[in-house]
Amino acid sequence: MPEKTAFNPPSVRRPFGNYNHGLMVPPGASLLVTSGQLGIGLDDTIPPDVTAQAELCFAAIGAILSDAGMSFADVIRISGFVTRREDFPAYMAVRDRYTLEPKPVSTLIIVSGFTRPEFLVEVEVTAAKVV
Repeated sequence: MPEKTAFNPPSVRRPFGNYNHGLMVPPGASLLVTSGQLGIGLDDTIPPDVTAQAELCFAAIGAILSDAGMSFADVIRISGFVTRREDFPAYMAVRDRYTLEPKPVSTLIIVSGFTRPEFLVEVEVTAAKVV
C-alpha cells in the first residue's frame, strides 16, 4: 500500500519549521482525530511553564495514539494553541521532538485563553495509519 505523500510546491514559500504544507494519505487508511490535550497531569497538577505543559500534551497524545495502535509516525496534522507569542519557540521545540518523517502539516495559533487561566498550551492531532 502506498505511503503518505508530502506536498511542498516550489510556488509556495517553504515551511517555516518542521512540517509540510500538505500531506496525502492513501485510500483505506484508518483515521484518528484527538480532542485538544491540555498540560495537566493525572494528579491535576499544571506546570507553570509552556515547555512542561507541552510535554504533558504530547505525552497524552502519545497514549491516545498507542491505544489506537498508532504512533507519532502516523500523525498527519498537529494543531497547537498558545496564549503568548513568546511561547512559540518553547512549544515548537517540544513539538519537533515528536514529529517524524514525513513531517505532518502544522498550525500554531495564539488564543486569548483556555478554560482555566493556568493553561498555556493545547494540542490536538489527526493521525492516519495505512492498513
